[in-house]
Formats: sequence, C-alpha cells, structure tokens
Amino acid sequence: MKTFNTAGTCRPNEHYMVDITERLEIIRKMIAKGDYFCINRGRQYGKTTTLEAISTQFTDEYCIFPISFEIVSDTTFADEEKLYSTFVWLLAQQFKWMPLKGLDEEVGNEIKSFSDTHKEKCSETELSEFISTICHRNKKPIVLLIDEVDQAGNNVSFLKFLGLLRGMYLRRNVIPTFQSIILAGVYDIKNLKLKMRPEDQHQYNSPWNIAVPFDVDMSLSAEGIANMLAEYKTDHRLDFDEKAIAQMIRDYTAGYPFLVSRICQIIDAEQWTWDKDGVLKTVNKILTEGSTLFDDIAKKLDEFPELERTIRGVLFNGYRYSFNYYDKATNLALMFNFVKQQDGAFAVACRMFEIWFYEYFISQDKNSADFIQGMNDKNQFIHDGILDIPRIFERFVVHMNQTYKMDHDNEFIENDARKVFLTYLRPVINGVGSYHIEEQTRDHDRMDVVIDYLGMQYVVELKIWRGNAYNERGEEQLCRYLEYFDLQEGYLISFCFNKTKQSGLQPPVVLNGRTLIEAVV
Repeated sequence: MKTFNTAGTCRPNEHYMVDITERLEIIRKMIAKGDYFCINRGRQYGKTTTLEAISTQFTDEYCIFPISFEIVSDTTFADEEKLYSTFVWLLAQQFKWMPLKGLDEEVGNEIKSFSDTHKEKCSETELSEFISTICHRNKKPIVLLIDEVDQAGNNVSFLKFLGLLRGMYLRRNVIPTFQSIILAGVYDIKNLKLKMRPEDQHQYNSPWNIAVPFDVDMSLSAEGIANMLAEYKTDHRLDFDEKAIAQMIRDYTAGYPFLVSRICQIIDAEQWTWDKDGVLKTVNKILTEGSTLFDDIAKKLDEFPELERTIRGVLFNGYRYSFNYYDKATNLALMFNFVKQQDGAFAVACRMFEIWFYEYFISQDKNSADFIQGMNDKNQFIHDGILDIPRIFERFVVHMNQTYKMDHDNEFIENDARKVFLTYLRPVINGVGSYHIEEQTRDHDRMDVVIDYLGMQYVVELKIWRGNAYNERGEEQLCRYLEYFDLQEGYLISFCFNKTKQSGLQPPVVLNGRTLIEAVV
C-alpha cells in the first residue's frame, strides 16, 4: 500500500502524491521549443520529484540524461578540465547503471569510450566536440537535467562550463547540441556567490542569461490535495471530508509540498482524526519538531541579516515592502520561498512559515522582560484547558504600565507594541498552542491574531489607536472574522498614546450579536 513520503523523491506507484500532470505538460512544451531554464525553489519543494517525472515520462520523445553534482567532491571544481571529464563520467555512469530509453546503443558506447580516454582531464574543445557528436548521432534529441547546481555554483570552473553550453546554444543552428538543459536548485544562478569578483560585490550577470523564466506554479492546490486524500481515504476505508481538510491544509501550507506531505504523514502515522483538531495538532507538532526545512531557514536567517530584518519588519511592524527585483533581501526571500508577492508588496509565504518565524524571533527574546513576565503569569490564564483572554489582558496592561512609558515620545513602544504582546503571550501557550496573523489585516496600525489552543480558537485584534472612526471599522472587521471562525466572542487590545486615556479592561460591547472585549494599554 502507498505511503506519504517526505524523504527524497516521490514516486506515483509508491507514494500518495498530488497529480503534477499539468506542470509536466508546461515543461514538455518548453522542451519542445528548445528552452533552457532553471527550476529554482526552496528546500523540499518538489524539484527532484519533478526532474524524475521528466526522466520517466518524456522518454517517448527524448533521451533524458539526469545528473547531479551532489556526489561530486569539491576538488573536482578546482580545475575546469577535471570538471569537464567528471561531467562526461556522470553521463557514462547513467548509461552503465541505468540504460537510458531513447539512447542509441552505439552512442552509449561512444560516451563510455570517451569517458575512459578522458578520465583525468578534458579540454573545452574536446567536450564541445563530444557533445555535438552524441547529439548529432542519437536518433532522439537529448535533454540534459542537472540537479543540485548549488553544489557547483560558487566555482569558477562551473561558470565556465555553463559558458561553454551557452556558446553551443547560441550556435545551435550551426552545430548540434542539447535539445534543452534544465538546471535545478535553491539558488538562481544569478544569485550564487560566484568567486569571479571580489567578495563584497554581487554578481547578477552570468553566462546562463539564455535561460527563459520558469514561472510554473509548483505549489499544491487544494483540489490536488483533496484528490490525493480521496485515494488515501478509499485505500484505508475511512470517512472524512477530504475537500474541507485539503482546504485547511492548503490554508496553513500554501501548498508547500513538504509541509503538505508531512501533515498527512503524521496524521496517518499517529492515527489522529482527519478533521480540524487533527490538522491543528499536527501543525503544532511539525513546528516543534526538528526538520531539515526549518533548520535550513534558520541557517539562511543567520547567513543573511538583511533578510531577517526584512521579515521582522513585515511580521511585527506591519511594514509593506514593495517588491524590488534588485533589492537583495527581497530577492533572497522570494528565491528561498520565504515570502510571496501580494498586491505589489510581499508577505510571508505561508501560515506555517509565519508561525515558525514568530517562534524563532521570540525565542531570541526569551530573556526579555516581556517573555519572563508572561512565563511568571501563565498559571493564572488556563482553566480546564481554556485560555482566559480577559485575565491575560488585565495582567498585560499591568506589565505595560510598569515596564514602558506609553506616550507619543516613546517611538519604540509605538513601533513594537504588538511584538511586546506576542512575546508576552508566547510562554503562555508554549508547546500546546500557536498563533498566526490574518494577512489581510496586517499593517502598521492593526493586525488580527488567531490563537489555536487545544482545539479552540481565539481571535484577538491588536491595533494602534487612531480615533473612534478607525476603531469602529476595526470592530466591524473583527466581527466578520468571528463569523468566519464561528465564534461568539472576540478580543481587542488598543495601544493608545493619549495622556487622557482610560487604560485597563473596558466594558464588553455587543455588535452584530457578538461580544467584543477590549483592553486599552
């Protein structure tokens, strides 16, 4: 019976998968046109699975050579002639261990013979002639797939190798060459830290500027997830609403392939319920367990401080950064699939990433007065597994009044008031619950926080006071969210900098049949 897979390549006959036929048909058309392109996506985003599908499903039309530089030692890249001979060896290994469909036997023997006679080195001229020869003699056009180009990309010799392929591409009407070349990796070629220039310069131009844009959506749709779950449901003779669960999984993951598969894998392995509670419990487990995906995100934040500052600004301050292709932080965040473009700006790519970012950033502030006070107060807030939000408000107001000067002269608190509340809240729900921000409401003045705790949800609006009219609009928006989540009670915190304010818990307000409880800080 099939299983859900999060380790390595997914195969349709072994694993439950979302159908990627539509994606493959777009790629098929690109290959038919002779396009060279790069599949650049974040870690565990289905790149290798896509390459394997190309290798197995396009063999009626093409001879597909899939190779990877992942197994090649760093010393190979020290010398370009050694790299060229290694490239030919990789082609020969494919023919030796995995006889390729569409590769003529005499051409395969020629590859092996050339590799045997060029074990140590191969000149640029020899490699160019070799490629032209095999592409000319083979009956089917040859497509080259190179996975894990990140492994090679910061080496000058690899750049020269790409330059050779580019030169052959530009002369393809004169000399035979590959029908198409597809590179796959996390980094776009133009963003690799190439050592052809001083370390303090950024190289955006590369010898791979012949590549056409690869704008194919590789996220998994709610419909595709539902179809996968329908197959699983039938195999296991279960009864649940696969469309509703698929939509919820999509809401939390934005279709990030690893996260989709991991949610399904855990529910299946733990035999948890295929419902809202099961998904929420699984999301919390994924966010608290170690994984190579989140390890890599933490590494990238550490490696690129400007990237961390940008994401912090989006999350805690509601900044709307306009997309700028030449801004390094923007480009990196998009390339790693940490963010997405939305209405001319960019937002965090998915809800699970957002929750993880909050966890990560706040964990760095665990020695702050806000985190420590939340830790000290937490035992007052949970009764029979239910969060006492009004009591949280009361204690938080006391903490703010004792710790911060709440007036217009305190620029820090106006910019970071919501961060202070989320830091205070974190130890209260730590290990049991999580929270996320409804992205439609995140701006510099307000945001709606949805807290998930032991199967229950609470909606809390955090806003900077901008007058009665603005406040009323916020209350109406909160009521709409309560209706969406089917909740009767909602909560507001207003950070007010007027000296005449009445701080503390305010009398409840009933609006559109729902009760709103507000605290003023």
